[in-house]
Parts: sequence; C-alpha cells; structure tokens
Amino acid sequence: MAGNSIGKNLVLTTFGESHGAAVGGILDGFPSLITIDLAFIQSEINRRNPAKYPFATPRKEDDKLEILSGVFEGTSTGAPIAFLVKNLDQRPEDYDHLKDLYRPSHADFTYEARYGIRDPRGGGRASARATLAVVAGGAFAKLLLSLQNISITGYVSQIGPHALPEGFTLSDRALVRLSPLSCPHEKTTQKILDYLHGLKQEGDTAGGVISCIIQGVPAGIGDPVFDKLQADLAKAMLSINAVKGFEYGSGFKAAGMKGSEHNDEFILEENLIKTRTNHSGGIQGGISNRMDITFNVAFKPISTLSMEQQTINRDGDQITYKAEGRHDVCVVPRAVPIVEAMAALTLADKLRQV
Repeated sequence: MAGNSIGKNLVLTTFGESHGAAVGGILDGFPSLITIDLAFIQSEINRRNPAKYPFATPRKEDDKLEILSGVFEGTSTGAPIAFLVKNLDQRPEDYDHLKDLYRPSHADFTYEARYGIRDPRGGGRASARATLAVVAGGAFAKLLLSLQNISITGYVSQIGPHALPEGFTLSDRALVRLSPLSCPHEKTTQKILDYLHGLKQEGDTAGGVISCIIQGVPAGIGDPVFDKLQADLAKAMLSINAVKGFEYGSGFKAAGMKGSEHNDEFILEENLIKTRTNHSGGIQGGISNRMDITFNVAFKPISTLSMEQQTINRDGDQITYKAEGRHDVCVVPRAVPIVEAMAALTLADKLRQV
C-alpha cells in the first residue's frame, strides 16, 4: 500500500489501524541536537483525544506515546524517530456485522475495489484513529518551527449552519483553548452546542470549518509551479479524513472581487516589506511573503449515523443498516490539532529544503 508518507526532506510515514495493536510513525530527516520536549508532544496528542470534547466518540484511550528510536537523553540523534501509541480500548467485535456490507459514504467499497481486501474494524487505515500519528509527528515539527518563532493556531470557525460573526478576527489565542469546541467566540460556541445536542437526539452528524493562522514565516519559503507552498498545504489538508475543501487567503470570495479590491499593496513597516491587506493569505507565486498565512479547511459530516440507512452487501442485496458502536456526532473540534500538525509538517519540510 503506497501513500503512507508525506514530505521530501522531513518525511513522516505512518502505520496502524483503528483496532490494531498500535498506531505510530517514523519521522525521518529530523535534525540532531534538538531538545525534545516529550511533555509538549504528549500534550499535543492529548488535544485530539475524544475525552476532551462533548459529542465525541466515547472510546477511551490513554494515548501514551512511546519513543522507540532517534531520541537519546532528551535530545534528537539525527536517526529516524520511531514512535507508537498502543490501542488499549479495542472492541473489534463491534464491527463484525460490517464484514459483508458497504457503509454509505465510507471507504469500505473503494478499499476493497483497490486492494481486494479490507479491514472492517473501524475502517482500518481509513479510520480517524490513524491521525494520532500525524499529530505526534506534527508535534515534533512544531519543536523545529518554534526555534524560528513560527506559531500555528487552528480554531473552529463553523459547525453546521453556525459560523463566527462576519469579520471576526482572532485577537486572543487563549480563547481557542478555553472553548469546549475550540471555537473562540462564546455565543457561537453555545449555538453549536445546542445544535449538536439536537443532532445527537436525532442520530445525525455535522460537519464544519477549521480556520488556521501561521505567524512568523519569513519571506521566501516555497517554490513555484508544482511545489507551491499553498499546493503542498492543500495536499496535506486534503489527506485528512473527512476533509472536502481547502482555501487560502480570500479563497473562493476572490472570484467575486474586482482586481482593485483584491490586490495587496506593498508597504514598508518597521523597515520590512509587507502588504497593506492580506487577500493573498501570506503566499504569492507559491512563495511566502512574510504576512500571516491563513487558510480554511472544510469537513464533511461524519458518515456513521445512528439512524437507519439503505445500502448493499457483497452479494448485491439491498439491506437496511444502522450503525452500532461508539461514534462522533461531530469530529471538527478534534481535528484542530490535526490541521495544525499537517501545517507544521509541511512548513518544517519546506524549511529543511532552504
């Protein structure tokens, strides 16, 4: 199976299935002599744990990171960093009834069409459980970025029909951590909580949008044509489970603007070249321009519903299917650290090329 690695100079390869023995990764190309803050890496992993969020799956995992190689006495050695997290709360029997049917909007049919076999236990490699390895790898990448004062902040800007007020600007990053949904606006958070409560009663699910701001990136990161910074960010984000869309800067709104409205005029500020506005989202010609890099990532509603749906089995029989087991009403809040991790891996890989 190809497609399990991301990066060119800083390469993360992930492994593991939802209800297998463990999930983990190998991070190759990480420089030597970097102090490894294991408490920070564990705290990043904890951010995606469903126990932190309302309306998430009740599956309980300690998600304790184990480092197998590449770190000695708290310092990176330059060797590949291998790590894993054991799956402790496994219930593969919850999925026995799925062996012969294709769940609506899941990867059951396509995986079987591609490989001739599939792991029905929680979706195997298609499970969001596998993103734990991405968050761990991204935490290592964040350690590299912090040495250059680069910060990444993701937050929930919309769930279902409820979005942040028009023109909202994130002025205090602490508000994201204070919200039970990683949404930095109290009134919007409450509207979303009420909405999700109603969906849970109905057995339905919701999607949403995660916005991200990357600050401190110097000008000149990225390459033109096929290795543009926004193109690599897009690939990273679209590889996350349930992601349906990516836009940076003004995104799709640019299509309705005039050039005179959209152009970012250059100015000199504190002896640095910057732009008066930031419709470009910090990237021009595929290369960073020193302004904040901004983008949005759209997530579909979770496909596993606690209500009856129609589908077919391997024999082509039409059947009625209702999900059993432990599932999310909305995965978007849990995906914030995943979006940040993918952004960190992409940027750290680009910086390793400079």
